[in-house]
Amino acid sequence: MKSFVFLTVFCLFSIQLSAQVGIGTNTPHTSAKLEVSSTTQGFLPPRMTAAERNTIFSPTAGLIIWCSNCGTNGELQVFNGTAWTNITGGSTGISTVVIGNQQWMAENLNVSTFRDGTPIPHVTTQDWQVITTPAWCWYNNDPAQGAVYGRLYNWYAVADSRGLCPTGWHVPTNAEWTTLSDFLGGFLVAGGKMKTTGTTRWNSPNTGATNSSRFSALPGGIRGNFDAFANINIQGNWWTATQDQSWSAFTRYIENNSERLFELPANKERGRSVRCVKD
Repeated sequence: MKSFVFLTVFCLFSIQLSAQVGIGTNTPHTSAKLEVSSTTQGFLPPRMTAAERNTIFSPTAGLIIWCSNCGTNGELQVFNGTAWTNITGGSTGISTVVIGNQQWMAENLNVSTFRDGTPIPHVTTQDWQVITTPAWCWYNNDPAQGAVYGRLYNWYAVADSRGLCPTGWHVPTNAEWTTLSDFLGGFLVAGGKMKTTGTTRWNSPNTGATNSSRFSALPGGIRGNFDAFANINIQGNWWTATQDQSWSAFTRYIENNSERLFELPANKERGRSVRCVKD
């Protein structure tokens, strides 16, 4: 008798697993696995900021969220298998944050064209060591990394007169980074206030991370000496628009084991992330 009851329950459970599901209707459409029917309420997807979206591990194509700080007033977004797009398949709106008197993008730049639409060369080879013209790549030449951390650019792309940032935005100078740092209490503590929290993206210990500024810094790594990729999950590193020597320009970076915002010149052919600031 017990075996018969168990078999009956198991069969009913199996039927439920394979059945269609209707919420607000007893007759879901035959083409739908799930149908939600209502004339007074809507479907509410998960709501999150762009920074929180970017911590989703290995998103699958078709995943849908509401990005609360993207676009003008937020927007519905879907992951297409390579990148997050708005629901119509277009580029996602810019997520921004106001810090003091400055308005910053709240995520790393991820464009493949200049402001006028001219394509920026996508260079995956060791030519990065010697070229003195604009170039971009994904970390480790992996598009999945770009979906989270944005693209890496050399400084020749940063300095190009056609404009790397969208209209109304620009690559911040070293002085503008200092303005940000000073508002957050100085370079000794600013980095912690800029980093996303936890160790999903940042390696432990992610010292001092609070993201209280909502800058949402992520450790996108670099393309460095001898064309090597390095420091993913350890360091976020961004170009400034300020030249140092004829062969170098200033960068700012944050590390997983410090709450400082560091300043360091780097060779112009190296690959770094870019954040834009409002004109």
